[in-house]
Amino acid sequence: MSPELSHSLEKKWFSSLPASRMAYPDTLANRLKYAFWRFYTPCHPYVRDAVISLGIVRHVGRQNFILGTVAPHLTLKEFTSFLISQGYGNHFVAWEDEGEIVSLRYVKDFTHQYHLRVFKDREVRAHYEYTPECYPILHLKEKHFEPRSEEFLMLLGDTIVPHQGIKNQ
Repeated sequence: MSPELSHSLEKKWFSSLPASRMAYPDTLANRLKYAFWRFYTPCHPYVRDAVISLGIVRHVGRQNFILGTVAPHLTLKEFTSFLISQGYGNHFVAWEDEGEIVSLRYVKDFTHQYHLRVFKDREVRAHYEYTPECYPILHLKEKHFEPRSEEFLMLLGDTIVPHQGIKNQ
């Protein structure tokens, strides 16, 4: 199989992962946001790519909060499948970082999520944050981003080699 075909099949596999699901909110205001996002979400990747292409929003590089690298005994697919089995889902609404192959999130509630990115070079970055559905402006401005490294490392166990300076407990 040619490298181009292999890359194409792998890209197709990652894009076919189950989407993350929003948690249903308690308050009327958040239920209105929920309804809007149910309608808007399928359009978002096109809007996101357009505003970046037009220079309205600038997004380059990778976000902070490096966690480590995928353990050598796992393929990227196996690592991603493990996360899916733990309740994570494809977060295609998120910005795409340089070299990213998949963005996954675990929705704690309508307000907060655990967000994890996997890159071609096997690097993993992760943080805890507001969901874009509940607080889109604060989310866009990256307010309330927390590393929560210990929580991620506890979940990931031996599936990740922690970045130097991060303790695996």
